[in-house]
Amino acid sequence: MQGFFVTGPFDDGDPVTGHYYEMASSDPSRPQVWGYAAALSYRPGEVLRLHAMSSAPEARLTITRDGLVPQRVLDTTITMRFASTPADCSVSGCGWPVAFETRVPQDWPTGVYAFTLAVDGHESRGMFVLKPAKPAAKLALILATGTWCAYNDWGGSNHYQGLTGASGRDFAGEVSSLRPWATGFVRWPEDAPRIPHASPPLTRPRYPHMDYARANGISKKYASSGWAAFERPFALWCEGEGIGLDFFTQHDLHADPHLLDSYPRAVIVGHDEYWTWEMRDHLDGWLDRGGQLARFGGNFFWQTRLSADLTTQTCYKTRAEAEDPLGATDRLTSYWDHPQAGRPAVATMGLTGSMGVYAGWSRCAAHGAGGFTLYRPDHWSLKGAGLGYGDVLGAASKIFGYEVDGIDYETRQGLPYPVDPGLEGELTIVALSLATTLAHSTGPGDEDPFIGTLDAEEVAVTKYGKLTPETLGLASRGNGCMAEYRRGRGTVFNAGSCEWVAGLIARDAPVETVTRNLLLGVWG
Repeated sequence: MQGFFVTGPFDDGDPVTGHYYEMASSDPSRPQVWGYAAALSYRPGEVLRLHAMSSAPEARLTITRDGLVPQRVLDTTITMRFASTPADCSVSGCGWPVAFETRVPQDWPTGVYAFTLAVDGHESRGMFVLKPAKPAAKLALILATGTWCAYNDWGGSNHYQGLTGASGRDFAGEVSSLRPWATGFVRWPEDAPRIPHASPPLTRPRYPHMDYARANGISKKYASSGWAAFERPFALWCEGEGIGLDFFTQHDLHADPHLLDSYPRAVIVGHDEYWTWEMRDHLDGWLDRGGQLARFGGNFFWQTRLSADLTTQTCYKTRAEAEDPLGATDRLTSYWDHPQAGRPAVATMGLTGSMGVYAGWSRCAAHGAGGFTLYRPDHWSLKGAGLGYGDVLGAASKIFGYEVDGIDYETRQGLPYPVDPGLEGELTIVALSLATTLAHSTGPGDEDPFIGTLDAEEVAVTKYGKLTPETLGLASRGNGCMAEYRRGRGTVFNAGSCEWVAGLIARDAPVETVTRNLLLGVWG
């Protein structure tokens, strides 16, 4: 990051609880360059605009389609000028001038395009998504841009920490996409650790990915979201397997109710925690018309709203009832499972993030299964995997974590059955492992100041209306599932875990077999 690393007055110096982030310098003599695309996605023929600022009069710009063999499509020098950066850029956008624009050529293939700006030893990376000019594959990959925007901490604020609110240290209820992506969101360093990690029992939990982030000057959220964390390794695996993908964003799904009409099957990967009402409407409609969704992701949780131009995302989270202008309506930006929303998460996905969620880190099932324990090994999704009842899919590669989706269930004759009234169709639980929102401890020596008990308490109050030992138990005794959910004439196969891609990275053969079944096989 070459020194563009800010520590504010509330930074305690700890890699986990401290607040540190990238920010442009106000000194016009300091060598620097930053940029962002005017939109998250484009189609061939549309005008790509990059906004940027620099201390130098010129910068080198390269644009490359990311892939197993990166395809450089542009390498040029562009004129630059210095521009100030608003203190509230995380919320309102940077407002920098357009430094480059071009009409996207018709022959650029769909994918994620990374651009690099470089001057005088400093460089920064950005990205944009290119949708296909017309359908080129049978699979539509929906990139989790709602979560990318929620976690991006460039400029100091996101939906987790920030520089806003009465105290000047609160997370932001609104975040802008008109700012650079934090380092680590576009590309990972080769040695960067993933999140799942089991600290030794009776010790204070550590978070190696955040230790790494602070030591190496990258975003502390690099392993939680962004292209590099989840979708990129999945797309590279698909490319190596010869599996074609057409690329879209959640923002595209929000704007276009017919986005998926040309696709029999769509795919979601990694961490899709944040969804708008419109995204769900458009996905539900496609499913009810017969669409098939393969979801290799976890933590379906928060309702958001987007501005008309799609550049500002709103999510007041646990402050929604008090601060959200729509806090008295069903559009409040809180849990999907908030009773006031009236639209439980399971109605769309069959599973929910408010059913335990954490596994494989902190003190949250950190020494648990690591994979999905199989209950129905004869299910079509497991054909050829070679596993039986009680075996654990993906244990060695740790595909179960760090956030997972589950459902309340009962066991009859050794098999789990869902017992959630919010389902709108039949759900078959194929595999299940335990998860929890509660970071247990035996005392100060192994207490976790990062997760602790707060998340479980918030779920208890928001979902069940009050905090009691009974509701805390309901909020903290959870699970993550692999499940087939029939909705309308369509189907969701939900492998409800953020870390499914870890199995593909590790070339875990049974995980790869199940992935191929879901992408290429005949369902049912």
